[in-house]
Amino acid sequence: MYNGKSKVKVCKFTENKDFDFNYKDEKKWRRYVTDRGKIIPRRMTGTCAKYQRKLTTAVKQARYMALLPFTSEAVK
Repeated sequence: MYNGKSKVKVCKFTENKDFDFNYKDEKKWRRYVTDRGKIIPRRMTGTCAKYQRKLTTAVKQARYMALLPFTSEAVK
């Protein structure tokens, strides 16, 4: 039963002000992409809107440079 209290999600990027949004570090971005290749929304990760936009741009740049896949492996 829902009691009205939910866990407050804190933006990891706001806590760490010196975070670098470099698309070349694919290990950073793997945790924000599902196994199907979709970017996880901010309501699930807890990132604020400002850093979600930067995260999305970095993931898209990494995809374009073939560091991250656009989609998952061939689904059978």
